Order: sequence, then C-alpha cells, then structure tokens
Amino acid sequence: MLEENSSESEKFLADEELSAKEKPLSSEELSDDELLEIEELKRRDTAVRGHEQAHLSAAGSLAQSGANFSFETGPDGNRYAVGGDVNIDTSALAGDPQATLRKAQQICRAASAPVDSSSQDRSVAAQVSRMEAQARVEIPQQVREKQTEYIDENTPEVVFFDQNIQDTYIKIQNSSTLQEQRSFVDFFI
Repeated sequence: MLEENSSESEKFLADEELSAKEKPLSSEELSDDELLEIEELKRRDTAVRGHEQAHLSAAGSLAQSGANFSFETGPDGNRYAVGGDVNIDTSALAGDPQATLRKAQQICRAASAPVDSSSQDRSVAAQVSRMEAQARVEIPQQVREKQTEYIDENTPEVVFFDQNIQDTYIKIQNSSTLQEQRSFVDFFI
C-alpha cells in the first residue's frame, strides 16, 4: 500500500525486519490448523513484501524511507508481515510545473507498480492525477509568461499618434490566446 504519511505503532522498517523464519518448533507440536495458518501467513508475508518492494522500486528517490510493515505473530511464535506501506513525497514543486509533471508521473507509476493495487494505492494515484492535470495547465501559462517577458524586454517602445491604435495594441499584448489576438487584429483591420 502506498501512503503519504504513516504513524502506526506496530510498523517496522523493511531492512530492520527479516522475512519470517521458522523457530525450531516441530510440526508435531503444532496442529494441522496451525500449520495451515502458518502457510497462509508465509504466503501473505511474501505477497506484502513484494507489493511494498514494487512501490519502493518505482518510487526511487521520492521514497521517504524504506517500507513499513505491520506484523502478526503466528502459532509458531514468528512474526509475519500482514500489511505495509511506503511513504513517498507527493508534494508539488512550486514554480516548476514541468518538474511537478514528471514527479506526478513517477508517483503514479509507484502507486500502480504492484499488480494487486490496494484502494489506498488507487486513491494516491487519483490524487496525483489531479496534481498532474494542474501541472499541465500551468506549463502553457508559464510559457506564455516567459514569452511575454521576453517580448517586453526585446520590443522597442512604439509611439502611437492615435489613442485607438495604442489601446488596440495594448489589448493585443495583454490577450491570453492567439485567437483573442487575431480577433483584435481583425477588428483593427
């Protein structure tokens, strides 16, 4: 499960906790039901660790720590991972929509990396999709702002003899789309 934040008390870092190992209890000391439970816990442990490793691998440098696991103690006395999460940085990069877009795409890949995505994974992916959409809106706005800044810095001052011409020129400069600029030019011509 991919998480933005986590603070459960029974979580441990993946590198501090080894996979479940059997203690020297003989199978005669455990009932058939207990042996079945242990096998199920082992399968769950393997699946949980693989799921979280997929998140970690795809998150790369965005992972804020290793995987965190919640454990259940089996009838054999061993602890088995039954849940987990990976904390990743999901914040947008202020003032850099292109970097935010790349980051959002990486977060989305991390959220959907495991084959068996959880509801939390899907929730993070949906949240990040909104961040990605916002970045896609901000990129052309930033380009327009830079173009306007460049034009303003590199365009010589124009002297107008007619106030209507000057007003139209200013409207063209301040228009936000090419279509608006064309409409002002068509009106003027």
